[in-house]
Order: sequence, then C-alpha cells, then structure tokens
Amino acid sequence: MYNHDPFSQWLGIERLEDGPGKSMLRMTVREEMLNGFSIAHGGITYALADSALAFAANAHGIQSVSIETSIAHTKAVQCGDVLTTQVEEISLSRRLGIYQIKVLNQHNDMVALFKGTVYRTSKPWEIENEETSAS
Repeated sequence: MYNHDPFSQWLGIERLEDGPGKSMLRMTVREEMLNGFSIAHGGITYALADSALAFAANAHGIQSVSIETSIAHTKAVQCGDVLTTQVEEISLSRRLGIYQIKVLNQHNDMVALFKGTVYRTSKPWEIENEETSAS
C-alpha cells in the first residue's frame, strides 16, 4: 500500500512496524510543513495519523476506508521534530474498525491524539509477488 501512496512518501514517512491493527510510522517535520505561526500545520500530524490508520486497518487484508476521523492537537510541533505514531485497535468487526493513534515527538511527548473509524469493504487486498512489484 505504501508503495502506491505518493502523499505518504512526500511526507517522508518511514514505516517502523507493520501488521494487522498496528502501524508505527516516523517522519521529520520540514520547513515547508510550517504555518504562519512557524509551527507545523495541523494537517501534518493529521496526515501522519491518517496514514497510520490506513496502514493498520488495511493490514488485515481487507480494503478499508476511513468514514470518520477526529484529532486533538495537544502540543505545538516545531520544524525538525521527529514524530512517531502509536496505533491502538480499539474494536474490529466484520464491517467496522475503530482506532486510536497517538502522535509523539522525539521527547515522547504526545503532540496529537487521533481517532478513526474505518469501513471494511468485502474486497480483499491482492498480494503483490516479486514479479508484479518489480514491473
């Protein structure tokens, strides 16, 4: 999924841990991500958490899309901050998944708390083999 996600790649996201219901991501805040207050635009932590939601939910092998999300920004994020996600899968049923994602800075301070609900379609992900991914 990450290989076909140019936005997450543009953010500079590194995948540290993948698996069903979990996704630890890391990225460094760059100058072009700052707003008029010289702090990170709220959309940056939102986008990072949203990517973590997508990777964690879709790692179950069923195509899943977000249907409701919210975020609380708890601490200002500065240029150069290194952000990491911690995903908790709160609930998973045949059709819905509910997740909580903490975004932490390099000092382990929580800078945002994101909640996301995904709709689990009936479509399985097709696994790419080496021949398919090489082309």
